Amino acid sequence: MDRGSPVPLYFQLAQQLEAAIEQGKLAPGSLLGNEIELAGRLGLSRPTVRQAIQSLVDKGLLVRRRGVGTQVVHSQVKRPLELSSLYDDLEAAGQQPATRVLHYAVEPATATVAAALGVPEGSDVLFVERLRLAHGEPMAHLRNHLPSGLLTLGSAELERTGLYRLLRGAGITLHSARQTVGARAATAEEAAQLAEPQGAPLLTMERTTFDDTGRAIEFGSHVYRASRYAFEFQLLVRP
Repeated sequence: MDRGSPVPLYFQLAQQLEAAIEQGKLAPGSLLGNEIELAGRLGLSRPTVRQAIQSLVDKGLLVRRRGVGTQVVHSQVKRPLELSSLYDDLEAAGQQPATRVLHYAVEPATATVAAALGVPEGSDVLFVERLRLAHGEPMAHLRNHLPSGLLTLGSAELERTGLYRLLRGAGITLHSARQTVGARAATAEEAAQLAEPQGAPLLTMERTTFDDTGRAIEFGSHVYRASRYAFEFQLLVRP
């Protein structure tokens, strides 16, 4: 700790703990010990330690369990805004992704879906609804529409791997996407699915993906737990 720094000590401690969690030095399930022990070991006041821990509890990196103590949960997933799938990003981050297929059917395209995919309204499209988990914990609720006949697959394949892997495996080249990111409060149904309280903040994303011929191959409408998930942007100055 740099006591001569203008950065508050609690914030310095929180940063060090967060870095240790992100780097795997503090593995999921690790116990930090109680605040008195930590304060004594680090030479800090108990309120300083309490404030640092609370900031990481608020981020979803730590959890206080009665009778157990302060425990490391899983690090927040920071997803770069690029044309990649959530499954691949979770796997790359060592998050052990899994999928639960909630709905799988051919349905008539709504006006919104038809406009995104460039197909007539009411024409058949494949609708897939999934819950994506990491380490057995819900992370995101995914709704995807694809042109009918684009892929021959079933629920079993979607539970084993990610949609983009299946598209690439079918010889489809993912080229570009149009994407919108936002935020809103969780509905009662979403809260139950994602293990969040009703009204909890959720990140939202809508994406239309195109192949190398310019054909729309997928329209996704997804929500993510803001406590466990973040989008990363890289911003460049215009020349």
